[in-house]
Amino acid sequence: MHTKPEPPEARAALPTGRAALSGLPAARAALRGLPTRLGLLARAGGTGLLALLALPVVLMCACLYVAGFGLPLLTPLLRGVRRLAGAERRRVGVVLGGPPVPEHYRPLDGPLLTRARIALTDPAGRRDLLWLPVHGLSGTLAAVLGLGLTISAVNNLTMPLWWWAVPGRAPSGVGFAVDSWWKAAAMLPIGAAVAVLAVALAAPLLRGQARLTRPLLTPPDGSVVERLAEVTASRAAALDAHGAELRRIERDLHDGTQNRLLAVVLHLGLIERALERDPEQALPLVRRARRAAGDALDELRDVVRGIHPPILAERGLDGAVSALAARCPVPCVVHTAGLTRTPAAVETAAYFVVAEALNNVAKHSRAAHVEVRLTREEDTLVIEVEDDGRGGADEHAGSGLVGIRRRAAALDGRLSVHSPVGGPTRLRAELPCGW
Repeated sequence: MHTKPEPPEARAALPTGRAALSGLPAARAALRGLPTRLGLLARAGGTGLLALLALPVVLMCACLYVAGFGLPLLTPLLRGVRRLAGAERRRVGVVLGGPPVPEHYRPLDGPLLTRARIALTDPAGRRDLLWLPVHGLSGTLAAVLGLGLTISAVNNLTMPLWWWAVPGRAPSGVGFAVDSWWKAAAMLPIGAAVAVLAVALAAPLLRGQARLTRPLLTPPDGSVVERLAEVTASRAAALDAHGAELRRIERDLHDGTQNRLLAVVLHLGLIERALERDPEQALPLVRRARRAAGDALDELRDVVRGIHPPILAERGLDGAVSALAARCPVPCVVHTAGLTRTPAAVETAAYFVVAEALNNVAKHSRAAHVEVRLTREEDTLVIEVEDDGRGGADEHAGSGLVGIRRRAAALDGRLSVHSPVGGPTRLRAELPCGW
């Protein structure tokens, strides 16, 4: 049986048809990802509007500062700008497919004049002031274009429905008023074309705007002088952490172990008198002395465990953190996949960071769930503790965050806390371990 050969035109058309079919999954993936992209564009528009609103406030505060009246407003205003930039760093990380853009601010601590000096000389803070107008314009324009095309597509595609539901009062189409069925039907192909354009432009708009603002959000490369200042601050933080640790050990020994041992001495004195006068009364005193000695031994073990937990040497950091999570009263999940051994000083600091963070969650957060993640990013150990509690963590309200920051700074590390009122609270500590 002979078959008729296909003409060359038909054979040439086959690859094109296959290419069209192979593009269908990509189109379906683009449609599935459209709600996420629109949400990210809406976030860009929201933070862009906030940046535009913050810009005149910053300029007004600068004028008041020059006039000598804006000093109390400077620190809270720049903290607000830092929070806004932090939200955008997380969004840019999601858009570009990676971790959040790192931040490197100098902590605004100390008296009012000191905080103002730090705020005015911080290079990352100055870059934030440049970022405000750039993101305000680009984020708002990207959101208006992307969301506007989507709204226009929905409006045009639903025009026949509007005309059927409210005849004579349907919304206007593109370029003409809809006052008949054929004009309403004519909006369908226009709406389809606008929808295709909205789907095609959503991802480029997101990536382009994120790439435009990311350099301004990325920490600048520090100069030798700045690096020397950081090392000096790190050394001071290490000395402060060491002094605080010594004072804690001294307090624990004085208030706990010493009192327990004193109780043992008193019981031994009572036993000595009982043996001289009435030996039969000595046995209960011996039991009391034994219990007091056991309590003193437990107290001493707790002090030793607070200096360097033996579980770190026995089970490693992942096992030690899992033990902390098991003792936490709030249900806790630990993620340590792929975690490798790090220097002992880093593991010790990481252990106490997690311990203090979980202690804060149990005491203050009213959370129902908490997650701990430990990962190794090149030469940095990253610790993240996130809970679903009420938020509003204040570093200066006795929440233990000062001690965590001091431990991180002692190793030239960084600590960032994001805790809006209402939650969730996310603590991220970065400890370098490549030295």
